[in-house]
Amino acid sequence: MTLDQVPVRLLGPVDLDRARDVACAVLAAEQAAATRAQELTVDYALRREQFSRAIGSFQALKHRITDLYVLVETARSAAYAAPDSPRLVVVAKVHCSKALTTVAAEMIQLPGGIAVTCEHPVHRYLKRAHATAQLLGPPHHHLSRVHP
Repeated sequence: MTLDQVPVRLLGPVDLDRARDVACAVLAAEQAAATRAQELTVDYALRREQFSRAIGSFQALKHRITDLYVLVETARSAAYAAPDSPRLVVVAKVHCSKALTTVAAEMIQLPGGIAVTCEHPVHRYLKRAHATAQLLGPPHHHLSRVHP
């Protein structure tokens, strides 16, 4: 179907900046759902055993998982605050993009080789993280809106 000769009529004034901010706030909220990605990683670390103990009990992994927890919680806070102002939308878009990308990358590293197979859902989070980081403009584009 082609719509070459269809008349177009605006329904009303459109504030494209506001529409972009709403879309970025919604995207940040989705990215802040990295909680699920983190939960999968923690669950795997608690179940997977190496040297007769769960890999999640090793101090090095505990620290990395804790860092992910902090990143996810700050992303969630940024996403909750985003609707309050255009500046907070920028903060949420930039921080949540970085958070999901970081969490997804760590999800690949912490479980090891299983994470890059089709049998494990982790690879989908990484693909989604990279795609959404660029969606509606990359983070540096949004930073230039508040720091011209």
